[in-house]
Amino acid sequence: MARRNPPQGCDTSLPPMDPSRKRRIRLGVALSAAVLLAAALVYTSFSASSEAVKPSQLVAHSDPNRSYHLTGKVVDGSIRKDGSTTIFKVHDRDAGPTASDSVLIRYTGSVPDPFRDGREVIVDVRKGSGSTFIGARDSLITKCPSKFSAKKTT
Repeated sequence: MARRNPPQGCDTSLPPMDPSRKRRIRLGVALSAAVLLAAALVYTSFSASSEAVKPSQLVAHSDPNRSYHLTGKVVDGSIRKDGSTTIFKVHDRDAGPTASDSVLIRYTGSVPDPFRDGREVIVDVRKGSGSTFIGARDSLITKCPSKFSAKKTT
């Protein structure tokens, strides 16, 4: 194969790059990009998460400009409907059925079938007027009781 004459102005003083060195450079660039993407994924997943709070923590301190991930049990006899809005109270999971540190929630959205008195719920809320919290639309999750837990005797 005949060698062509290089175009005018090209620097041909450098020898061609060794193929194994080229592969190492490509591998280093690809691994660096993968590490940066993994770090970005970890950062966004941890910064986007919010810790679940208990109703007693919300009663003690809540900021009106912040959203909370509330977890607790529905207070017995507190569920009522007002048009498309469901109004209910939630207390700490380890509190008694008539706990004083309960919060009133006004929730609009789909209500899961197992939602009823005494069930554990998780809902995203923000501070409303007075001591009422407004539930984010379609954020209500009901935890089903375990069939393996001991039955309560009354």
